[in-house]
Amino acid sequence: MRDLTKAEEQIMQVIWQLGPSFIKEILAEIAEPKPAYTTVSTIVRILEQKGFVDHKAYGTTHQYYAVISKEEYSHFSMKKMLENYFDGSLKQMVSFFSRRENLDVKEMEELLRMVENLKKEKP
Repeated sequence: MRDLTKAEEQIMQVIWQLGPSFIKEILAEIAEPKPAYTTVSTIVRILEQKGFVDHKAYGTTHQYYAVISKEEYSHFSMKKMLENYFDGSLKQMVSFFSRRENLDVKEMEELLRMVENLKKEKP
């Protein structure tokens, strides 16, 4: 899997939210200032070349749909961030965010419960 640019990720967020979509529908969901129709169309074609979306043709019109799920891309992105910024250590990442984001005791306890549940799920 490859990284997405900010513009590509913005388009993917819309496609993940809407499901199969025409360019006009994607454009309608993008906040102001909106890019040109041709810009969105070009980005979608790049996403197709990268293997993130595919299309179904209806005459000369195309409806685009995600091939890579939001969950798959989130996992890829988080794993990359973990490796690049925290030496692959989930402990370092959680420690970093807990200090920076001023997590309260309740949030920390919730994180601990989640980790404990994950431990139980793994053999």
